[in-house]
Amino acid sequence: MLLSDSVGDVRERPDPQTWSRLEYGCHLRDVLLVQRERVLAARRVDRPSFDPMGRDERVEHDGYSEQDPYDVARQLTDAAHMFANVLSRLDRADWERTVIYSYPKVSERSLRWVAIHTLHEVRHHRLDAERQVA
Repeated sequence: MLLSDSVGDVRERPDPQTWSRLEYGCHLRDVLLVQRERVLAARRVDRPSFDPMGRDERVEHDGYSEQDPYDVARQLTDAAHMFANVLSRLDRADWERTVIYSYPKVSERSLRWVAIHTLHEVRHHRLDAERQVA
């Protein structure tokens, strides 16, 4: 388990510029929650525009390194289920609804792209955390 202390300290950063496994877990939880809210907004409003989530600021502002790893693991699982639930409720037309996404540059994106991008982020950051265990 990536958020278990059975393989090293989950709070320890491998270097000052690389997040710890716990920080990656918190980030993934927040990505899933933010993306869920974005999908819900796109179902309420035509072409909503989203500000960046403040990924780097959240590490300090939300005290990622001070959170309980077991709570974060549970919250991450819950956030994944919540995001999957929202996606499962999209119909064919919903997948093509568009949003204005501001990262890495301002672009119009479909909810299909948002879902694929979110999955990419989850896989990418999980690999980042797994490299610390290896």
